[in-house]
Amino acid sequence: MRVYVDDKPVDLVPGMSVKHALIRAGRMAAIAAGLKVYDAWGHELGLDGALADGMKIFVK
Repeated sequence: MRVYVDDKPVDLVPGMSVKHALIRAGRMAAIAAGLKVYDAWGHELGLDGALADGMKIFVK
């Protein structure tokens, strides 16, 4: 499945979590620095959150 992290496409195996997408996109350092993850509607997501194909998430 393909998700987008800060508009960058990331390919994952179905069933992977938000944390896996962030690792694949190289964004875990930003999370460690205190930034949070949000979906396209501005809702905060947990690192264990589920993903769906085509989902867009943002680190802010």
